[in-house]
Amino acid sequence: MTIRGLRSESFGTCLLLSLPEDVFAATSRFLSPSDICNLSLCCKSLCDLVDSEKIWFVQCELVKVLPLPDIVRWRIGISSYKALCRFLVEVTKPLVGVWVHQEPELGNVVYVMPGFLSVVGCRIIPQKVGPLGIQEGRVMWSPVFEIICDLDGSTKFFLHGRGREGSCNVYPGYVTGIDKTCNVLSLEVEPWQEKRLCSETTTGGLPFQKLGDSYRMNLLELVTSHVGLHVLEPLSGKLFPTSKDDEGMLLERRTMLLKMHKFGKNWKHMNLEEDGLCYNPTQVDINEMGGYCASPCVNRRSFLSAGDTFGLSLKASYTEMSSYKGWPRMDLFRFCLHKLPIKSPGEEQEHAGLWGGTFGWPSGTSTCNEDETGNAFYLLMLSYEESKKNNGKRLVGTKILEGNDFVQHPNGTPMFVVDIDTPSLDPFPFDADGRDFEHSYKGKGISNGYGFRYPGSKPGSLYVISGDHLAFVWHETKDVFTLKRLDLDQIMKKGHDEPVRLPPGNVGKWNTLQQIYKFLVLFLRYKLIVECLVTSFASLHLHSQERTSQIFLRLHLLLFILNNTFNS
Repeated sequence: MTIRGLRSESFGTCLLLSLPEDVFAATSRFLSPSDICNLSLCCKSLCDLVDSEKIWFVQCELVKVLPLPDIVRWRIGISSYKALCRFLVEVTKPLVGVWVHQEPELGNVVYVMPGFLSVVGCRIIPQKVGPLGIQEGRVMWSPVFEIICDLDGSTKFFLHGRGREGSCNVYPGYVTGIDKTCNVLSLEVEPWQEKRLCSETTTGGLPFQKLGDSYRMNLLELVTSHVGLHVLEPLSGKLFPTSKDDEGMLLERRTMLLKMHKFGKNWKHMNLEEDGLCYNPTQVDINEMGGYCASPCVNRRSFLSAGDTFGLSLKASYTEMSSYKGWPRMDLFRFCLHKLPIKSPGEEQEHAGLWGGTFGWPSGTSTCNEDETGNAFYLLMLSYEESKKNNGKRLVGTKILEGNDFVQHPNGTPMFVVDIDTPSLDPFPFDADGRDFEHSYKGKGISNGYGFRYPGSKPGSLYVISGDHLAFVWHETKDVFTLKRLDLDQIMKKGHDEPVRLPPGNVGKWNTLQQIYKFLVLFLRYKLIVECLVTSFASLHLHSQERTSQIFLRLHLLLFILNNTFNS
């Protein structure tokens, strides 16, 4: 048969089917996952062809959120590379990055990164630089949430936290939507119609974010108190693999979490293959919500009427937001995280990205002993913007984390602004320590100004040093701020979990304090007794109010003094 004798619609199919599997897998590098799914709809033969493990392995590699060795390791706990690609495209890629809450004066920075068949959000705790320096040191963090990849690539959501007695708790819920361009991550209570054949979310009621602040907080407390589960080792152990020996433990941990999500408190004596319970352990029945159902508020009744059960949900959406020097302007009254637009370095923006820094020279290893710490650890987001002076570009170093107990200025303010088109002729004022200086630019660094929120600036120079190092020097004081480009994934894996605990003392006494000084608690927006998982998200909202002025500080100290009085 000649080519002309072939039907045009079958000609292309015949050519594809005649290709060796390895050749077609190499060709599929020019296709996206959606292209391959569309190709499978053409006919049964193509559907069988594109279901090849080799093709979907290539697609997992092209997502570029996991190195090849990790892709192979993750495959052992999932049904196929196609299911793994689904999780990487729909969950991992949109969520990984740096997220912040409001203007986090107390270091409310959450870094989302791949775990093991999971995506983990960890709050980076403000801290000092250890004896090994910035890149080689160990970073303290506390888990906020975790999204587990199930066998078929679907998701299971867990909120992490601490109970009132300091115990490790997890709070199961659901991921109810992730936009591929998301920049807002919100923790909500979602209504469900559990009495239907399949549990479904509803869209008829009032959205959770439209409810009042205190009512949303109360709903979160109510749901977490019902669905929370106490966990022990290995569930509270490692979240990231650091060696091959960790894979077995992490697979066991993942299996336990999947059982907890399916069976709730009865998980210990159940198998994943068994049928689920007659009720959903991740949901709270409306009959268990007490006075919440009898609310006279129209908005509350509208929200509650949308379902007969309620559970935790995580939503990732895109919202148009303005920004100031790369820092998003955020709503002060939402349980949300906002993604920072951290750029990757390029030809004309070689210094863009995430950097770690501290005061002092030389950079690198601290001079302190093993049990001591050095200066405060800073995280900076370096970005470029247009300069209005000479139509050139400026390099802006925005502070997103400061390791001091009392920050001088809110995170989100620029530590320095440099005109990269204006060379500096000032020599570096200290011994070079054997390093090569490639460039230097004029600029201004942060200084005291008009109070906490309005810092000033003073002249300085930024020095570009070999080995991905930078140093900013204030001309007047000769203070040196040194920076190093970070591989935050590797630093977090070497770090360790530092759990967030509730205030010390008897819970009953803290209850009494809350009643007596209710107006202070509301003013500070600081709940003294709350399930610590909500602390993981809610504390991001609450803590940022404490250091906005000296008044807040004095009120906080007053609560501390009163607590000591009750303890005595």
